[in-house]
Amino acid sequence: MKLIRFGNPNKENPGIIIDDGIRYDVSSFGEDYDEIFFASDGIARLEKWLQAHADGLPKVDDAARLGPPVCRPGKIACIGFNYKDHARETGKQIPSEPVFFLKSTTALSGGNDDVRIPRGSGKTDWEVELAVVIKKKASYIEKENALEYVAGFVLFNDYSEREFQFERGGQFVKGKSADTFAPLGPFLATSDEIPDYLNLRMWLKVNGVIKQDSSTSNMFYDVPTILSSMSRYMTLSPGDIVCTGTPSGVGHGRKPPEYLKKGDFVEYGIDGLGSAAQKVRAWDD
Repeated sequence: MKLIRFGNPNKENPGIIIDDGIRYDVSSFGEDYDEIFFASDGIARLEKWLQAHADGLPKVDDAARLGPPVCRPGKIACIGFNYKDHARETGKQIPSEPVFFLKSTTALSGGNDDVRIPRGSGKTDWEVELAVVIKKKASYIEKENALEYVAGFVLFNDYSEREFQFERGGQFVKGKSADTFAPLGPFLATSDEIPDYLNLRMWLKVNGVIKQDSSTSNMFYDVPTILSSMSRYMTLSPGDIVCTGTPSGVGHGRKPPEYLKKGDFVEYGIDGLGSAAQKVRAWDD
């Protein structure tokens, strides 16, 4: 099952995409896809509800905006330098254990919403990533059981302002948290939809030119390792977003470096998780 949220920003309604590719409005289910939904086994309850109500569901217009498929996540937790080729291009060694940072939840946006370059930015960069959505509280979990805490997978772009990230005190969160810097979606694919998350092609284009073209098979620390390690330093709550890193091809790692400017067009995707695109705007447009 694929979960979507559609409508104007901050007024989205829950929906689903069925195997036929058609979007349906499930507002009559009475719940949004938030922490309470995931914590109360919402996916299983929604599947059961659909058995009795699927025939009468209204369709969602193809032109409707898709917002982030998770409503008000408690946190967006990310891992850095998790692809060997990306570590090499940025001159880093693969760390001896996963490196984590947080991205402000105010950065969250829909997968096809415009991205805005922050004021004073000259080094806004792109990072296509596989993200995981947590379905139950995770604290000190074992790697062997970690996938039991995963509700599903979703496409993500970890936009980053490299000057703010590296040259303004060395704090990642400064370069990661601008509004629109966390486009999520178009949909959340439940775990059964992605049986082999470590064999998915991932790609990103800027103005039609391929910049990133890799596979999740190049991930150094897999999802169970990430979740087990992360849960030792912070509790992961239902609905939290965990982002698993980006492969090579980011602007910061190119020679010379390349960064986004007003008017650029970014497209990206991951097998099984669809694709998304953002037009780049100035902050005050």
